[in-house]
Amino acid sequence: MPRRARLDLSLIGRRAFGVTLACSLIACATPEPMPPDLPALDRELLALTTDSQHPVVAVAALAIRDGQVVYANAFGVRHLGGPGAGAVLPVTDRTLYRVASISKLVVAVGVMRLLEQGRVDLDEDVSVKLGWALRHPQFPTVPITLRLLLSHRSGLSDGGERYFFDGSTALQDVLQPQGRLYRNGLNWQRDRAPGHHFEYVNLNFGVIATVMERATGERFDRLMQRLVLHPLGLRGGFEPADFAAADQADIATLYRKRRTEGEREIWDPAGPWVVQADDFRQQPPAQPAGLANYVIGSNGTLFGPQGRLRISVHDLGVLMQMLIDQGRHRGQAFLQPRSVALLAGEQWRMNVGRSNGEAARDWALSWGLGVQRFTDHSGAGRGDRLVEGGGFSGWGHTGDAYGLMGLFAIDPQRRSGLVVIVAGPGVDPASYPSRWSALYRWQEIAISAVYRHTLQRPPP
Repeated sequence: MPRRARLDLSLIGRRAFGVTLACSLIACATPEPMPPDLPALDRELLALTTDSQHPVVAVAALAIRDGQVVYANAFGVRHLGGPGAGAVLPVTDRTLYRVASISKLVVAVGVMRLLEQGRVDLDEDVSVKLGWALRHPQFPTVPITLRLLLSHRSGLSDGGERYFFDGSTALQDVLQPQGRLYRNGLNWQRDRAPGHHFEYVNLNFGVIATVMERATGERFDRLMQRLVLHPLGLRGGFEPADFAAADQADIATLYRKRRTEGEREIWDPAGPWVVQADDFRQQPPAQPAGLANYVIGSNGTLFGPQGRLRISVHDLGVLMQMLIDQGRHRGQAFLQPRSVALLAGEQWRMNVGRSNGEAARDWALSWGLGVQRFTDHSGAGRGDRLVEGGGFSGWGHTGDAYGLMGLFAIDPQRRSGLVVIVAGPGVDPASYPSRWSALYRWQEIAISAVYRHTLQRPPP
C-alpha cells in the first residue's frame, strides 16, 4: 500500500483506539471492544495498552523496508485528561515525544554536518574550541576529543548525579579542579584514562553541545534547528518553549504509576497514573532556568542534548530514511555517504574480560560516533538483541526516561529500520522482567511484533 494511504487509513483507527484506551485507563463503565477486523500487528500493539496486568499508556511504531515506510501507527493516548486538565487526547504517529537518549543520535548527525563544513574536527583537542583546558585530573596530558566524547570514552562520569546545569553555570566551573562546582572531581571516572574505557555518560553530550556552540556562536537548540530539523522538514526540537502553539499541544505527557517520596521510588499499580514529564495542558513550557543570562558556549547542558529532544515517530522515520539513503533527502545531499559511515563505524567493542568497558546486563557491546551498534547478542534478561530469535543487527539508539522506552534502529544491509516508542508503564519494570535482552519486556514484545509483521523475510 502506498505510504500516504497507509497513514491516512491508520489515522482513522487511531482515533478510536485512543478512546478505547482512555476508557480503560480512567475507568469508563463500558470500554469499547477491540475491533474484530483489526490487522494482526495492530491487535498486538493495541493489546499492550489494554493489558490489565502490565498496561502502558501508549505505543507508536514505524517500519521501513527496502528504504520505504511500510507501517506507521500509534495506539493509546498522549494526554489522559481529568479535572482541570482538559480532554483525553489520542496519540498518533505525529505526536511529539521527549525521546530521551535517541536525542544523542540526532545530535551526532548535527556534529557530522559541522564536520563537513570544517567547523569541527573529530580528533582535535576540544580544549581548543572551549577556550579552557578540559583534562582528566589524573591524566592531564591526554587530550579529549569529539571522537572520545561521542563514543563514551572521554573519562567523564555522571557520578556527580548531575549532568545538566542552569544558565548561570559554566561547565568550566564543574570540570576544572579550581572550579567552584568541582566537588572533588565527581564528574570524572577514577583511574580511567580517556580513550581506553567505555562508560555511557550523559555529560559527554553536554560538552559536545558546548563545543558546537563555540564552533558556531549559535545557541545549541537553535543550531540544531538550522543544521538538522529545518532542512529535513522535522517538527519539534530541544526547546519546547519556542515551539509554535500547535506543536506544544502535540507533545505527549509522560506517565507512570510511580511516585517518589524523598529518595524512595514507589510503584502503585492500583493507583493513579502520575505525570512524569511534559504536562503542558494547563501551563505552557517554561524557558530553561537562567536562560536570560546565558553565555553561548559556556554550558550546552542547558538545552538537554543528552535527552530532551521532542520529535515524532513520523519524523524519526524521515531521519531514518535519509540515513538509509546514505545521506540523501528528497534527492538532495544532506550528508555525505562517508559521514553516515563515520556515524555507524565501530569505535569501541566490549572485550571478553570486560576491562575496557561497563554495560550492565550486556546492554551495550559496540559503539560508533553517537550511536549504538546492535550486535544481536542474547541471554536470559541480558544482551543487545532487538527481536525475539535474533536476525536484526545494525545501529541506532535506545531511549529510556520518565516512562518512555524508545528504539531507533537501522539495518543498513537490508535498507530497513524500526522506530518504536512505548510510553507509560503501569507496573514496576522489575516485576515484569525481560526474557532475552536488556530491554524492557514491553519493548521486547512491541519491537518483535513490528519486526515479525513488517521486516522478517520468510525462509527461502
